[in-house]
Amino acid sequence: MNGTENSNELKQSWSGERIENIIAQLLRGGVLLSALVVIGGAIPYLGFHPTARVSYRVFHGEPQQLTTVHGIITAAFSGNIQAVMQLGLLLLIATPITRVLFSVFAFAKERDRMYVAFTLIVLAVLLYSLFGSFLIA
Repeated sequence: MNGTENSNELKQSWSGERIENIIAQLLRGGVLLSALVVIGGAIPYLGFHPTARVSYRVFHGEPQQLTTVHGIITAAFSGNIQAVMQLGLLLLIATPITRVLFSVFAFAKERDRMYVAFTLIVLAVLLYSLFGSFLIA
């Protein structure tokens, strides 16, 4: 092996390691952000409802505005504390989707068509699992 081949292998290894580090930071950041948003909603909620109890005998659904992504975001930015906690959960769900999106771009940059195709299939399955019910109804 000559010096050029060794240098190319080192660059590829560093590139793969760099991508892994970015993905790890992306996942950590997403989980941390979602936890902070949930806690940011839970503390005031518990402050306003210190004696709230959960009843497992009767099902109480969420208000209609908290059943869609748009409704949750609108209500959260309007100051609805329950919507803020729901927004934190949406951020948690969005974290692995963001990771898969980043992976598509990383594989495309490396010109690895096979992994781009597989990652796009994974992304399609994730998005269908989230939004497929809107297509059926």
